[in-house]
Amino acid sequence: MNSPVARRVGSAAPARCHSEDRGRQGALVRRRHASLRDRARYLFDTRLARSTGTLLGWLALGCLVVVVPVSILLVWMDPSAPRSLSGRLAAVWRTSAETLRLGVATGTPLRMLLSVLLGLIALLCVSTLTGVITTGLGDRLAELRRGRSTVLERDHVVVLGWSEHVFTVVAELTAARGGRGRGIVAVFADRDTAEMEKALAAVPAAGGARLVCRTGALTAPGALALVAPAVAESVLVLPAEDTDADLEVVRVLLALRSLTATETGPAVVAAVRDGRYLPAARLAAGPRGVVLETDTTTARLLVQSAWRPGLPAVLHDLLDVAGAEFHVIEAPGPAGPAFAETALRLESACLVGIMRADGSALLAPGPETVLGAGDRLVVVAHDDTAPAPADSRAHIDQTAMAPPGPGPQNPARVLLLGWNRRAPLIADILRRTARPGAVLDVVTDPDDGLVPGHVEGLAGTGWPGVTHHVGDLARPETLRALDLFGYDSVIVLGPDADAGSGRPDDRALLTLLMLRAQEEEAGRALPVVAELCDHRSRALAPLGPASDAVVRGELTALLMAQISLKPTLATVFEEVFSARGGGLGLRPAGLYVRPGREATFATVVAASLRRGECAIGYRAHLPRTAHRHDGIRLAPGKSERRVWAAEDEVVVLSAAPRASDAETDAETDAGGAEPDALPRMRRPPEADALPSDRGPEEDPPTGRPPARQ
Repeated sequence: MNSPVARRVGSAAPARCHSEDRGRQGALVRRRHASLRDRARYLFDTRLARSTGTLLGWLALGCLVVVVPVSILLVWMDPSAPRSLSGRLAAVWRTSAETLRLGVATGTPLRMLLSVLLGLIALLCVSTLTGVITTGLGDRLAELRRGRSTVLERDHVVVLGWSEHVFTVVAELTAARGGRGRGIVAVFADRDTAEMEKALAAVPAAGGARLVCRTGALTAPGALALVAPAVAESVLVLPAEDTDADLEVVRVLLALRSLTATETGPAVVAAVRDGRYLPAARLAAGPRGVVLETDTTTARLLVQSAWRPGLPAVLHDLLDVAGAEFHVIEAPGPAGPAFAETALRLESACLVGIMRADGSALLAPGPETVLGAGDRLVVVAHDDTAPAPADSRAHIDQTAMAPPGPGPQNPARVLLLGWNRRAPLIADILRRTARPGAVLDVVTDPDDGLVPGHVEGLAGTGWPGVTHHVGDLARPETLRALDLFGYDSVIVLGPDADAGSGRPDDRALLTLLMLRAQEEEAGRALPVVAELCDHRSRALAPLGPASDAVVRGELTALLMAQISLKPTLATVFEEVFSARGGGLGLRPAGLYVRPGREATFATVVAASLRRGECAIGYRAHLPRTAHRHDGIRLAPGKSERRVWAAEDEVVVLSAAPRASDAETDAETDAGGAEPDALPRMRRPPEADALPSDRGPEEDPPTGRPPARQ
């Protein structure tokens, strides 16, 4: 018995015993779970699931099982019940029939049978009528919940489409409409109404503004009529994130055009991603339409943020409706005063330009520029009320002004990490705004699929300082191989949202984390501006003290909301975001006032006018500031006094330099694009004329306003 075989058999026997025990235990458990209650429930469920007739039979049987015994108890417990058995059975019949509404006729069996038949017919009719009414009310309520009822409003705002822009747009519109009193913002998209209302529940309804959601096909004119766009104040068309989003925007604009009047309809603001679809979108939007290009707008903001660190926070404060904004107001007094003199007459508003009588905007003109008849003022103020004239020249301290000196220049070395569809636009804008000898180094991930020479070709033949490298940006050694602190600015890009990545910000966040580690290791700040897709990623971004994050759709959404509320500002924003240079910026306060001196803001305004700029606010240096937007103050009073530190910054708007005719002709002859020719937001009126309507000496429109002297 000590052989190996015996030992194996002996060891296998307990295993079989344990297996048999487990099998018996499992069988006991199965038998224990299959109780009488479970079996009865299973039998009942299988019977009811057979057919509707079976369900009705079981229902009738259940009623009889309950009603008849209870009726018998009621009759036998009634002291006034008949004494005879037949009388009591007749009383049981009457009680049961009254309960089941089957009639109470007694007598012969045929008479009782006819009474039951009549009761069943009456019950069937009443039940059918109740079912029809219930179904109709349920369908109507379901239709209302699905958002299929017509909006009976006037002068409301309509938002068409659903994308990441919708939350910013709705928040700005409800805040603006709430400030005017009770207003309506109608959102129409091909989504479930309950889902839209739930997603937009976090948007506060300011000042009594009400949010209405409707659903339907965006390209069907009959469905669009649910939100009454013909009588709306403005209509916004949002682009989606799929590959055919721009074509969908054009189709929506065509459907909208069939419902609204071309000349007297609502103001239309739309956005497309690709510039190839801008002409078609402008044609479909009509003369009252404004079309933005999201990719170009984002590229401009990224470049301007690289040139002028801290700009995204200033733009957010300037474009939302909560603080100071751009306004167009009437000029105080008759025409004739110079621009600088008028700027110092406004106490609570900052003058930044002139809106000519023909609708063109002239920003940051020369101090001696004269206001003509019909010209209006473009100001940055907290409301659109024309401020009372007040001479602020008495608040200017000439001794506190800083001596004239050169202004800051654009960076000479720029590093671009990552690649997406906006990268060629960024490279082109950098080429046109960089100073001579500037360098652009591009590092892309191997997954981007760029071949050698592709980046250099996209940047333009006129910029030989472009180099392209391929490296894994997730590896620290890739960044260590670069002279990071030798660059004046670093731009971080992530993949496109429609490139197949569920979270496109992950790669950008990973690159920012690697850059932040390099900053901490070297103990030096690195000027970085990163592009993000989701606003929720901003809180996760590991930004350094000199870093900024630009959310892709946020600026476009703010611009769309501003233009829908004030369509005349389209030309103003076009000049502000021009790629020719100029625009908004943060300048050291030492360029305008002597550090350590107490001076009024009127002194800063006068100093900026001498430099050909318009001061609209400042950013105070706070030692404990955690974010760049802390300390920003826009449109302060001219009489406000403070001690200016060397670390303070002044928010200014400068004019975009115009290329000379010789430079323009030279580049045009070389086959290149005109340096400052950019897509216009609004379709020029002369584009509606046929070629034969123009004179032989007229040139086609260049897409920019004429230069003013």
